[in-house]
Amino acid sequence: MGDRGRGFKPLERLVELANAVRDDPALPAPAIAALLVRHGESPRDVTGAAFTGGDARELRAAVVRLTGVLTETDPDRAAEALNDLLGECGARPRLSRHDGHPWHLHVDRGDDASWAEWLLASSALALAQLFTDAGRPAWGECAASGCSRIFAGTGTGAPRRYCSTACASRERVAAHRRRQGAR
Repeated sequence: MGDRGRGFKPLERLVELANAVRDDPALPAPAIAALLVRHGESPRDVTGAAFTGGDARELRAAVVRLTGVLTETDPDRAAEALNDLLGECGARPRLSRHDGHPWHLHVDRGDDASWAEWLLASSALALAQLFTDAGRPAWGECAASGCSRIFAGTGTGAPRRYCSTACASRERVAAHRRRQGAR
């Protein structure tokens, strides 16, 4: 399970899944499958018996667990949560190439791991890498009022607070108007 053609981008996949499941906690299997296909999974890998309602249910539960990490801002608690997830993976990192995908990194128990196990393992590894690159949780919930979108920041510089430039701009304008009104 990887990202065909444009590199393996588990953070983008995780953020999109987390926001989709937050928007619809009962996100149906076809919607999850379409999201996975957008992130490089083969359509045949997420249809019929290859991706069932039970798989979707387990995947949604895994996303909820990962969302707990994505909303954790304390570095020690975030690191502990990631270590717990990585410990559950129970396997050493390995390169895998299957079903026409290019070589990519896996940390799940094998190519026959469940969708939930695969998502937990690959996402925990990606978050751990981002954490070590930034030296802190480089993700979170948007700080804009009325928005609770999750984001992962991969750039350098100050920690990100907003999911988008639109939310950041809206908050700056609102703060400016509050200051102007207070005069």
